[in-house]
Amino acid sequence: MVTTTTPTAAPAPRTNAPIRGRRSPLASVGLHLTLIVTSVVAVFPVLWVFLTSLKPPVYASSTDFFKETTLDNYTKLLDDTPFLTWFGNSLLVAGLTTVLGVFIASTTGYAVSRFRFPGKRGLMWTLLVTQMFPVAVLIVPIYNIMSTMGLLNQPAGLVITYLTIAVPFCAWMMKGFFDSIPREIDESGYVDGLTPFGTFWRLILPLAKPGIAVTAFYSFITAWGEVAYASAFMVGDENLTLAGGLQKFVNQYGAQWGPMSAASVLIAIPAALVFLFVQRHLVTGMSAGAVKG
Repeated sequence: MVTTTTPTAAPAPRTNAPIRGRRSPLASVGLHLTLIVTSVVAVFPVLWVFLTSLKPPVYASSTDFFKETTLDNYTKLLDDTPFLTWFGNSLLVAGLTTVLGVFIASTTGYAVSRFRFPGKRGLMWTLLVTQMFPVAVLIVPIYNIMSTMGLLNQPAGLVITYLTIAVPFCAWMMKGFFDSIPREIDESGYVDGLTPFGTFWRLILPLAKPGIAVTAFYSFITAWGEVAYASAFMVGDENLTLAGGLQKFVNQYGAQWGPMSAASVLIAIPAALVFLFVQRHLVTGMSAGAVKG
């Protein structure tokens, strides 16, 4: 009886080629060093301001950060200046800008994404072109418009001004985000008897949370940290926002570094809280709005 054997394949030769995607030790060390240096560069200015806010005036411009640490700068800021009034004015302006900015940008982006109407292309070009003008060019014409309308030294004037900055960018971004949502969802809403606004409000908007988060964050930061318009349009301690109030600590003879740094720390807290609230949606929202057009 003859038995036959089937030949077996020869084992593949071993190679010393590196596994794809695995970094060498030297590359890993270089990457971590780069990240550490970048983190230090990013955190150092913030840490410097915070430590300066804890120093007495005599050491304000020195590097003796932990010498005679005190909270006097914070107590004097809250007790001897209208800081809380400025803070309240900024919260009012930033809050209204955020709410109105989200609503206007969302409805505009949805309308441009879903409907065809006369002037659609011109509207989109207008929203794009308005982003090209620097603030310095627009201060005088906007000031004249606000003066004619009696909105100078009024929170409503600042809110309208900040909306002209936030809405064009956010509307473009929201359009890109709505483009990524299937139109079949709209059609299902129409079949169920919803109006276009009902479809937008009940079906589309809940799916657009990442884009809304980016819009809210951008609108809030635009109003919270803006300086030029706030300084030009608002006068009087009772009407100033934080941007204008901080300038009270600087004059031609010097600067009050202690109260200014304490105010800077307190100003950063609301912006940090808003960022923490929306951070999980930021990457998704910004990437979706960037890749769709």
